[in-house]
Amino acid sequence: MTRVAAAQLAAGTDVAVNLETCLRMIDAAASVGVELLVLPEFCNHLSWYDNRSHARRMACRTGDSFLTAIARRAARHRMYLKIGVTLARPDGRTTGTGLLFGPDGTLLGESDKQILMGAENDHLDCGDTDSEVVDTALGRLGMYACMEGVVFEVARSLAVRGAQVLLNSLNSFATDEASLHIPVRAAENRVWVIAANKVGPLLPEDRLPDIAARLGVPADRLHGAGESQIVAPDGVTVAKAPPAGEALVVADIDIARADDKTRTDGLDVLGARRPRVYAPLLTRSATRDTSATDTLHVAVTLPDSDLIAETAAAGAQLIVLPELTAQARAHQLTVPTVAAALDGTSSHAVLTVRDGNSHVGLLISADGVIGRQAQLHRSHRYTWLTELGSRVEVFDLPWGRIALVIGEDTLFPETFRLAAIQDADVVAVVNSPQEQWERRLGLTERAAENRLNLVAAGLDSTGGLTADVYALSPDFTLWTAWQGPFTGLISHPEVTSAPPGADRLHATVRPAQAVNRSVSRGTDLVAGRPRAATVSLTREPATATTEPELP
Repeated sequence: MTRVAAAQLAAGTDVAVNLETCLRMIDAAASVGVELLVLPEFCNHLSWYDNRSHARRMACRTGDSFLTAIARRAARHRMYLKIGVTLARPDGRTTGTGLLFGPDGTLLGESDKQILMGAENDHLDCGDTDSEVVDTALGRLGMYACMEGVVFEVARSLAVRGAQVLLNSLNSFATDEASLHIPVRAAENRVWVIAANKVGPLLPEDRLPDIAARLGVPADRLHGAGESQIVAPDGVTVAKAPPAGEALVVADIDIARADDKTRTDGLDVLGARRPRVYAPLLTRSATRDTSATDTLHVAVTLPDSDLIAETAAAGAQLIVLPELTAQARAHQLTVPTVAAALDGTSSHAVLTVRDGNSHVGLLISADGVIGRQAQLHRSHRYTWLTELGSRVEVFDLPWGRIALVIGEDTLFPETFRLAAIQDADVVAVVNSPQEQWERRLGLTERAAENRLNLVAAGLDSTGGLTADVYALSPDFTLWTAWQGPFTGLISHPEVTSAPPGADRLHATVRPAQAVNRSVSRGTDLVAGRPRAATVSLTREPATATTEPELP
């Protein structure tokens, strides 16, 4: 077991005071035997500058007194230490950089932030190389920072390249960091995540009331949201700090747990990736369709033609059914019976069928099948599934654009990204979840990081309906006017779930909200995806095997 920790602290504009705080937290960690410590982002100076020259003037330099003191303190305690700072590079760039020091004080690795948030774009330079995986005596460590964890690419790239522990330094007031964006990176990649966030004001204290008034939020909502945490490879948070106040969160972890990438059904969630299928993520620019409707009435039902007919008659414009099941066969649910159930309405339904050796999602109207989507990734549940699809399809409907994500494809964040860059507004998700994180974290994040409305249908182990609708909220970021009070959630959908025993779920989603992907000024969740990390995700491993594909 390895004792690890995340230090939660406040940092202001006084560099000397900030250094003193960091050294004190390092000493506190050493006093309880911590071997690996993560400090927050921007520990050297508050992330607020008058201009780019001010940011560069306040930034650290390699070997300066600030970083030398940090390295020496790590060496004194024989500790691995990650810290986030701004760094003035010799080539004139000023970067937001994570630095990893070894137990002898040596600088082992650097990670320049590849996605800048809001005003960071005004003062800092974006990293243009992928974060390295550092092989240490403890294990393989990967570094990322704050906004890089609000989307999947950087953390995913580190995991694909072998990282066992991801070290996330944050400078965030968003409460959905702790509840969603931090733990989902552990679960989807089967790795440990150690995340250290700030507390205290994230803006100059003397200007905070005026800035808060202009944004229309309470001043305390512009403080670091804390809740620094350590998350296991199954997405379970094993230790977490409170939302306010300086804290040290400590846990003993078995790093080797991150070497097991198998889901409960035996699927290797990294080994089953299809990098060649993800190639459009490198070459295709995200577009924005502005013709989608404001609202869409959606439903999820059990696979029964009478239920489908009732739901369509009640006004559901999109009805999603669980994937192919014995229940569907018992109800003799076929394409003609579904089409007949939709007769006289403008509704559409989504279900899946076996077609030879492929698993196919069908988009059906009263006229029959109008769209097909073959499953892209292999399955351990369906031994007959040997022919895989090669691309994500997006279909135009009167209310907007829809993609179908079926079966094990739901486990892969790349699948939903492929739908987003083709300007999907809604995704029908058809899959029976095997693990708790898949609904609570996985699908929630797929909606959030891509600005996609999701309508998800599945069955639990008893054959009962699992139904979840993830609707995009119009209250998104601080840069758009909020309809309600600011909650601290920056990128999080509104989730509606069917209660146990229900045979259907009705809800409303907002297709037009998928157009707004700007999580902050200058930071687009989809168009701003990090190229260097994406290159890693689209690169075939050396041991790749050829799989049959559908034309």
